[in-house]
Amino acid sequence: MSLWVDRHRPTSLDRLDYHPDLTHQLKKMSNSSDFPHMLVYGPSGAGKKTRIMAVLKELYGPSVEKLKIDMRTFTTPSNRKIEINIVSSNYHMEITPRFGDNEIPVFSDVGSQDRLVIQELIKEVAQTQQVDSSAKRAFKVVILNEADSLSKDAQHALRRTMEKYMNNLRVILCTNSTSRIIGPIRSRCLLVRVAAPSADEITTVLTKVGIKEDFSIPHEFALKIAEKSNGNLRRALLMLESAKVKQMSFASQIPLTDWENYISETARAIVAEQTPKKLQEIRGRLYELLTHCIAPEIILKTLLFDIVKLVDVTIVPEIIRIAADYEQSMRQGTKPIFHLEAFVAKFMAIYKRFLFELMN
Repeated sequence: MSLWVDRHRPTSLDRLDYHPDLTHQLKKMSNSSDFPHMLVYGPSGAGKKTRIMAVLKELYGPSVEKLKIDMRTFTTPSNRKIEINIVSSNYHMEITPRFGDNEIPVFSDVGSQDRLVIQELIKEVAQTQQVDSSAKRAFKVVILNEADSLSKDAQHALRRTMEKYMNNLRVILCTNSTSRIIGPIRSRCLLVRVAAPSADEITTVLTKVGIKEDFSIPHEFALKIAEKSNGNLRRALLMLESAKVKQMSFASQIPLTDWENYISETARAIVAEQTPKKLQEIRGRLYELLTHCIAPEIILKTLLFDIVKLVDVTIVPEIIRIAADYEQSMRQGTKPIFHLEAFVAKFMAIYKRFLFELMN
């Protein structure tokens, strides 16, 4: 029994529900004789992977959906063994080299040796001929998820490999942001931005899913979910399915998830007390969120929004500015906890100063 988000995922470009101009461009490109390397970027839940798989189906036909999962083991020069899961078909390979950072449990414990893994896997794909001689394309495709988590060394190695095997290999990079992707790779890829769907577009998708599942969703309730999802269609579908499973009244409010409630409690604790002891306690709460695989950018953004609801409007611009500074430094750094904790410490200093000036 699959989740609705998987069961009703479009499998071809013709079945995509929004961004028609982008769909037209992808279809035209897929049918051209010169298919480029691609860098697909956009916010979580916008439909990046769905579009990538739809492009693959346009390139190779329905056989690309016959997937297998392999566990590969690599040995580093220091004799450390690295295991990585690979999803593949006869025409493509999908890799997630890392997930998050060292503080977050990784599905593929590649760490700083990602250069070795990327080089070996891509070289292997590039040097292997198509299994199906009837394939419409002579090249294979390698999809790299979470591409912005690759080290600079791995990205430079990837760039060299892309150039060397251009005749029989195409690389599709999938990432939320291009800020960590090095310039030489960006310049060799067609940049494809998948914007978050609007609230009306999400509402339309939710209504269609409701019809397929034999129930009717009031427009007002669908719109509530769309607004609560903040442009994340995956999250909106999960919220709709959760509401249906719990047999919630369609007139009721959409409940927050556990991690959202946890961040709201954290925000209230930060505003209530600004001391070193409290900062140490907040550090533990931030670690708890990271170890449950909540993306650090989402933690920072949600924490910021919850904090600004609790403080005087006069200091909100300064808080937003420092949050933007720490988000930028977090994207360029390697330890999210340092930047999250620094944001909290900086806010505490600003708020304590504000309260002192207010009392005097």
